Amino acid sequence: MPYLTDPVVISGILGAVTPDRFFLLLLALQSRQTTTTAELAARTGVSVRTVLRDVRWLQEAGFPLLVRRGRLGGVTLLPGGLLDTSRLTPDERDHLALYGLDDTQREQLGASADTRRAHRKVRPAPRPSAGGALPLSTVVATDNRPWYVRDAEGLPPAALVGDLRRGVRLRLRYRGSEESEPSWRVVDPYGLLAKAGRWYLVADSAGRPRLHALERLVDWEPMRAARRLRPGATLSGVAAELTARWENPDSFRIHAELDLDQVGRARRVLGRRLAVGEAVGIRRASVTLNGRSVEDVRLFLQFGDSVTVTGPAEAREHIRRLAARILQRYSREEPTDRSASPHPPRAAREGADPQEPDISTSSFLTSSYRGRDAGHP
Repeated sequence: MPYLTDPVVISGILGAVTPDRFFLLLLALQSRQTTTTAELAARTGVSVRTVLRDVRWLQEAGFPLLVRRGRLGGVTLLPGGLLDTSRLTPDERDHLALYGLDDTQREQLGASADTRRAHRKVRPAPRPSAGGALPLSTVVATDNRPWYVRDAEGLPPAALVGDLRRGVRLRLRYRGSEESEPSWRVVDPYGLLAKAGRWYLVADSAGRPRLHALERLVDWEPMRAARRLRPGATLSGVAAELTARWENPDSFRIHAELDLDQVGRARRVLGRRLAVGEAVGIRRASVTLNGRSVEDVRLFLQFGDSVTVTGPAEAREHIRRLAARILQRYSREEPTDRSASPHPPRAAREGADPQEPDISTSSFLTSSYRGRDAGHP
């Protein structure tokens, strides 16, 4: 009995049946116990006569097909005629290995067409299991975009894939999060990382791993020299190291008290950076923000008078200064042109998430820090 691993069998069949129709035909036969020729014709996009001819060729090639005529008849693929994905094209196998991407990300990567074709070849039609349960693929959908995220800007990831697959060094014209203008630099790339609706180039710069947001990548040039990666370093390993380092900063902890009705919102906005402690009285809870510097106290501004920073002293002093500036700004005469801001955006600050909006003055904070000692609540 032949399997789809015998090149002689494959070449003989594909000499009479197109590759797509060959795989679609087998998948249709696998999707149910018995399939009529009319159903096979609809699935493969050919006539019933062509289906009968294809089935005959498969039988002659040794595939275990049982054909019954009549009103209750049809074509049955007996046990032993399993599809072997090694018969997929190299590009199709490669795209099937890209797990975790949704349809939008595959489109951005330029991989949607090959992925759809590969899925048609290896995924049988959905049918209930023996216990009556629906297939998992019919009850799960994937969308990796965060809520309210804007459309991706900058270079599409598909533009970089060709040079990344060549395994060469890249010369980037890139603007760092703390820089006002882009500059050229040479990197040794590992590859691309798709995370939270954004694309990043993972690369070593001067021997140190870094994430480069494609939104700030202005231009690039492939170099002739092969990339020089650190021994034992891989794309998945370096990406995991960098994301863990960013998501788990321990350099500056800011303590505060937050109204209980704002705790849920704070968890959604701040994610793992926020740790919620014990209740304080009947209206508040103690919280701790794991930040990168004192500047991250700005993240509490969006909660207005629902939050009181309790320490450390420099964080209280900084948010007091910010509150005074905000109060002063809103005490001024209203600008005549409400469509334009009277002040330009702040420059990117040290330690800021390269994808986060600057919320330094986007929210109102009352002067709840006036008249209190900076070191005590």
